[in-house]
Amino acid sequence: MRSKSLLAVLMLLSCAAMPASDKTAEKALKDSPRHGEWVDIPIPGSETKLHTFVVYPERKEKAPVVLVIHEIFGLTDWVRAVADQLAAEGFIAVAPDLLSGKGPKGGNTDSFSGDAVRDAIMKLDKDEVTQRLNAALDYALALPSANGKSASIGFCWGGMTSFMYATRQPKLNAAVVYYGTPPEKEAMEKINCPVMGHYGGKDARVTSTVEGTKKTMDELAKSYTSHVYEGAGHGFLRQQNQPDSPNHKAAEQAWDETVSFLKKNLE
Repeated sequence: MRSKSLLAVLMLLSCAAMPASDKTAEKALKDSPRHGEWVDIPIPGSETKLHTFVVYPERKEKAPVVLVIHEIFGLTDWVRAVADQLAAEGFIAVAPDLLSGKGPKGGNTDSFSGDAVRDAIMKLDKDEVTQRLNAALDYALALPSANGKSASIGFCWGGMTSFMYATRQPKLNAAVVYYGTPPEKEAMEKINCPVMGHYGGKDARVTSTVEGTKKTMDELAKSYTSHVYEGAGHGFLRQQNQPDSPNHKAAEQAWDETVSFLKKNLE
């Protein structure tokens, strides 16, 4: 009996701590012991600077870089808290505001009100998004504390964008997709890194694409691992406030898989 209890404790300790929920993100950022800072990254061919939140891990060795791609809500405290939790796991987390300069009077995400953020996100061009992500990645990989390896991770619109970015950036060593739709087959042919996807079982709009994505990636001899969490909805990682709920259980499992996947491919 004692050995079973000890095993349960060891398994619990081996699991990665989840990021904060959307309700606890502000406090998590305030209480974080890690160094987080805002930087304005030059974008080649543009006068706009990419407003970006960077969080550094506390570790002796150089660290891999993870680009954190925000949801359709833009760069929020929740996305910044996800970046902070990635730093807690040993990664340099870089969260660019892809709406930099797109807001009223040239503002960023925080300059929008209401649904205007969603509308602005939907108007972003893939080429411009790629250009901005490239600027953030180049900045991060040039940091003295970076080890030269990198990945992208995104949520909702950002999940779709993380998958898209894997088709356009050969430097990536891994890509993680949270409830995001896949690119076209022709684009998937250009993927050079393993991709992991996490999906809610009650999110048919997105999850219905998983089997087709598996088939296509297999045909193209690309690495794709998918996880569908029974009972979980869209956005389960941010909406995991109720203990023992399907969203909370999905968030626990998905985050543990994510951290293991990133460490396997980046360390």
